[in-house]
Amino acid sequence: MPRLLVHVEGQTEESFVNEVLKERLIQFGYEGVGARLLGNARQRDRRGGARGWDTVKRDIIGHLKQDPGCIATTMVDYYGLPQSGSKAWPGRAAATAMAVTDKGPHIEVALLNDLANDMGTGFDRRRFLPFVVVHEFEGLLFSDCPAFARAVGRAALSTPLQDIRNQFDTPEHINDSPTTAPSKRVEALIPGYEKPLLGTLAALEIGLDSIRAACAHFRAWLDELDARADLDF
Repeated sequence: MPRLLVHVEGQTEESFVNEVLKERLIQFGYEGVGARLLGNARQRDRRGGARGWDTVKRDIIGHLKQDPGCIATTMVDYYGLPQSGSKAWPGRAAATAMAVTDKGPHIEVALLNDLANDMGTGFDRRRFLPFVVVHEFEGLLFSDCPAFARAVGRAALSTPLQDIRNQFDTPEHINDSPTTAPSKRVEALIPGYEKPLLGTLAALEIGLDSIRAACAHFRAWLDELDARADLDF
């Protein structure tokens, strides 16, 4: 049974892994499941944006080499990934012009190829499963708007949340501009929205089954994690 380390970009995703995903994945066979903030994400000024891929890659490679019995994955938001300059993530710039359903998979393939190239020919590619949330974590919470509203103690918000959801094919289609990204829409309805606390409470209330049913890209990631739970390295 492998161990699973989920490299996350923020405390919201860290809480989601520990409070929502961990128990389920252990039931599927993982020896252990843990979340690790990328670099010193807990201390950094969020205005600095997401960490560069080269820094993140070194962190992941270090863990893969330190623990040969582990699988590493990521949970990072497409919305905030750098697409140019020294911090650029492979595939991010090209994904901008792609259909929503192609954005995450394209970047994930690029990340796997880049990391595997650095790890060398003996690297078992099944040990790294990159996942990019499209467009960001808050989008997943639109999978069940009444449950989302209940979780944050604002039942009256069910209708305006659902009105947003109804404008898009799926929660993962809710777009990523600086004013209309999922988190920006949530913050407009819930001033002072505390992402780590309320986001996790909402995910617990909504439940993984509802998120899986509404979000195909998220479902594909979870299905692949399930499938790798019985690997033996």
